[in-house]
Amino acid sequence: MKKMFLFFCLSITLTGFSQKSDFWKNVRYGGGFSLSFGNQTTVGISPSAVYDFNNGFSLGTGITYIYSEIGDFTTNVYGGSIVSLYQIPNIGVQLSGEFEQSYAKQTDSFGSINTNFPALYFGAAYNRGRFAFGFRYDVLYDENKSVYASPFSPIVRFYF
Repeated sequence: MKKMFLFFCLSITLTGFSQKSDFWKNVRYGGGFSLSFGNQTTVGISPSAVYDFNNGFSLGTGITYIYSEIGDFTTNVYGGSIVSLYQIPNIGVQLSGEFEQSYAKQTDSFGSINTNFPALYFGAAYNRGRFAFGFRYDVLYDENKSVYASPFSPIVRFYF
């Protein structure tokens, strides 16, 4: 019953937004990606959509998938996130905050391990038009839970 009620509320909300043509004019689609080859192969994609408010603030959501392989050890990471961006006027700097809940399956010749972990990233990036690059830091980083080697990670974003 709760799922039906939640679905009904979401449907009403989306219908209301779709009837206002201005809403979709302020939505940008894009996200980030990562590629790495050599001793370790990593391929990641993070599509997202954000709504631009007229004060330099954007809010949206995204999904993430990352595949990583080192020898016979593979990791599949997938998750969802809430993204907030703030464009500082006239200086080309974009501040970001992002909450992400990730799930990972790590597999080797001995079996597999499933883990899940939250991340709360704060970052800054140089933004030039549709492209932004910089760094972010995970304030919830726990080396015993995360599949990432460091709480620091690069930001590479495109929005259209």
